[in-house]
Amino acid sequence: MLGTRRVNQVLLFLLIVTLCGILYKKVHKGTVLRNETEDDSEPPEEMEEEIPVVICAAAGRMGATMAAINSIYSNTDANILFYVVGLRNTLSRIRKWIEHSKLREINFKVLEFNPIVLKGKIRPDSSRPELLQPLNFVRFYLPLLIHRHEKVIYLDDDVIVQGDIQELYDTTLALGHAAAFSGDCDLPSAQDMNRFVGLQNTYMGYLDYRKKTIKDLGISPSTCSFNPGVIVVNMTEWKHQRITKQLEKWMQKNVEENLYSSSLGGGVATSPMLIVFHGKYSAINPLWHIRHLGWNPDTRYSEHFLQEAKLLHWNGRHKPWDFPSVHNDLWESWFVPDPAGIFKLNHHNS
Repeated sequence: MLGTRRVNQVLLFLLIVTLCGILYKKVHKGTVLRNETEDDSEPPEEMEEEIPVVICAAAGRMGATMAAINSIYSNTDANILFYVVGLRNTLSRIRKWIEHSKLREINFKVLEFNPIVLKGKIRPDSSRPELLQPLNFVRFYLPLLIHRHEKVIYLDDDVIVQGDIQELYDTTLALGHAAAFSGDCDLPSAQDMNRFVGLQNTYMGYLDYRKKTIKDLGISPSTCSFNPGVIVVNMTEWKHQRITKQLEKWMQKNVEENLYSSSLGGGVATSPMLIVFHGKYSAINPLWHIRHLGWNPDTRYSEHFLQEAKLLHWNGRHKPWDFPSVHNDLWESWFVPDPAGIFKLNHHNS
């Protein structure tokens, strides 16, 4: 009887010890999980610091894209993810150029843009056919290509970045604004450039105010335009406001009514954006979009001014890899030779 009682006491003791052990493990495990959760709360913050940069790579000017990427990557310590967009027949060449050159260290994804989305939305008649290339409209379709980022930078291929791209990424977008651009009236030395080159910097240069549809917008023709070659995008607002659908609507209207003065402003993709974003965009620091370097080969900026610039844009006909062009030495310093030997600099042929 006494032996049985002792056995029961021992069993009870063992049961209590076991229960205490289980309880301790649960409490300890909960603490560990909480600590791990607290530690894991940091990576999302790091993910937000990944800066997505979208840039197109067209077959005949892929060297421009690579130079732009090189300049961005070389001037920042930020974690950049390059989304390089091309048509199907160029994707393998894009990848090989990056992987077999000094750019092999970059973090990148190659994306295909399917031009079928543009069917019936582009007028065939333009004074500058190169502006009708499908990749010129990639900026309209960013949410179709990029899915996991809240904020995105879009850049034209004919740019060179001299500043830290983190500064551009940190551009503040006002509440309700889907994008930030650099206004044409905010451009440093804008008056001097206009005097020499005769540039358009108002809506009059892009929209045909003889057309009723344009008049009915109620936008003054003297309103300052902006250049969509450098864009900081709030992807949530873009999707919420259905910006892509709005842009497609104004592309379609142009097909039907020929609403845009592309021969003046040269902006086939610019005009719909001027309408959709009128009065609803934030400002980019003007030094982050010094443009018109490709407009006139006889017009130059001062060297001091160019050194202050954060981003240079050779918009216009005269590209820095071609002849004639200006300030091409600044561009060539970032040029990455084509491993396939297809893209070559052309500074001797007119």
